[in-house]
Amino acid sequence: MRSIMRLSRKIPARFSTRPSRVRPSLNPVHSTAGSSDVKQHPHVPLSAILLIVVASGCFSAVDVTVKHLSQRYPVPLLVWARWGAQALVLLALMGPRMRLDLVRTTRLPLHLARGVVLIASSLCFFSALAFLPLAEATALNYTAPMLVTLMAAWFLRERLTRPRWAFVAAGFVGMLLIVRPGSEMLTPAALLALGAAAFYATYQILTRKLAGENLMVLMMYPSLVGSVLLSAAIPFVRFDASYPAADLIAFVGLGIAAALGHLLFVQAFQSASASAIAPFTYVQLVWSTLAGWLLFSTFPDGWTLTGIVVIAGSGVVLTWYERWRANLPQSEPAAVD
Repeated sequence: MRSIMRLSRKIPARFSTRPSRVRPSLNPVHSTAGSSDVKQHPHVPLSAILLIVVASGCFSAVDVTVKHLSQRYPVPLLVWARWGAQALVLLALMGPRMRLDLVRTTRLPLHLARGVVLIASSLCFFSALAFLPLAEATALNYTAPMLVTLMAAWFLRERLTRPRWAFVAAGFVGMLLIVRPGSEMLTPAALLALGAAAFYATYQILTRKLAGENLMVLMMYPSLVGSVLLSAAIPFVRFDASYPAADLIAFVGLGIAAALGHLLFVQAFQSASASAIAPFTYVQLVWSTLAGWLLFSTFPDGWTLTGIVVIAGSGVVLTWYERWRANLPQSEPAAVD
């Protein structure tokens, strides 16, 4: 909590109610809310890298906590705790300053739709975590950028260049290496993880549609949608309400880690260009692999580890390639029909 309060003292300079607007990213592979309306640093600031590493660690801590709690509590309750806590943190940090600006928008239906698909992604991914090893579940969720590339070409009419086709193909190969026929990963839970990736890709496309919106508004609506929808569903979910003290602490930690990770993530993307920062987001795969090995005694086999490396490596290479091309005088690559 002290970390959040220290961060809140920095927020006025970082997250004002006016200038922090999202614009559509030129790279559909790593489109993040607010990630393109940033300073274009020629080199990546060390502080931005550290923010991404810590934020990824927070998200991995959320996944570890969810995997632990999902053995005793229903997934809707965990998703409700995750987004409800984020809503409370945002209201506490930004509410006194932004007030109604925190929810003011002229595109409410799009915000609500975006919130619904993000909550659907959380429900699918948290359900998958109950059955899959951490590293494998996280890697399958990282097929979302591949889906964003395809969806951006279809819905946003963006050009699919040869490097992007190669990225999609490599990501598909990596996915097949993880859920290959005959492996223990070929289960309904793996389909849930892929479903989470599909919903998250849809969320990213809708984020692109909301170009020009305030960053805090973009963060607030999914939190509110998740809190309201799942609050209505919780009375119909059966679970033992007699929480052990350790579980209560875990629930609180789940919410704080999720909110802190999200805030640090956005702050990192405001400290450097999206194309420079995006490769470092794959550090979450490292966190998840280490956490699965140390806490749950699971480690990917050779084929699965190869698939994870292929998925992460293709995304990193494409991002660096497109950043290099963007710095050339004639940087527009030819499209492939």
